Amino acid sequence: MSASQSAVRSRAEAVKVSRTFDYMILFTAFFVILGGYHIHYMLTGGDWDFWADWKDRRLWVTVAPVVSITFPAAVQACLWWGYRIPWGATVCVLGLLLGEWVNRYFNFWGWTYFPVNFCFPSNLVPGAILLDCILLLSGSMTLTAVLGGLGWGLIFYPGNWPIIAPLHLPVEYNGMMMTLADIQGYHYVRTGTPEYIRMIEKGTLRTF
Repeated sequence: MSASQSAVRSRAEAVKVSRTFDYMILFTAFFVILGGYHIHYMLTGGDWDFWADWKDRRLWVTVAPVVSITFPAAVQACLWWGYRIPWGATVCVLGLLLGEWVNRYFNFWGWTYFPVNFCFPSNLVPGAILLDCILLLSGSMTLTAVLGGLGWGLIFYPGNWPIIAPLHLPVEYNGMMMTLADIQGYHYVRTGTPEYIRMIEKGTLRTF
């Protein structure tokens, strides 16, 4: 075969090669999004997503939704404008959760023995589904930005409440009132930097 001849000899073979190439692109794109989103969220969300005692009712519900919506919104916009695919945010969040669970299991639990119920990731799936449903039903990026962004922030705490609620139960420990998550934070020693040797919600009125 000369250099000027095609390596594909039939239409069926050309379709097969094209689909294989598409799968390779999708596989690569998924893990590029996973890696980029994971790094972004770990650097911006950080400890509010790492530890149960940092998942408080004041800063966690404020910081996490704000810093976590950027990648899903960007992927959603690209897939919608280019291909009219309305599930970009959900795929993006599922990729993040896959990367986070691999990290939490093999690093946090497998390497340093932090229990999984102390270092589980935040649940972003309800917000992603809501974001994609609003885009699918409205077909408007502007409406999705306004209503979807609002819904993303508002549904974050209710979506995580069934998971975090048992760790927010009040207990008395050495004459102090705190949550189970606070006790976990005291017993599972992390680094000695100042943010790890304080109670996250100290100074707020705890009503439980």
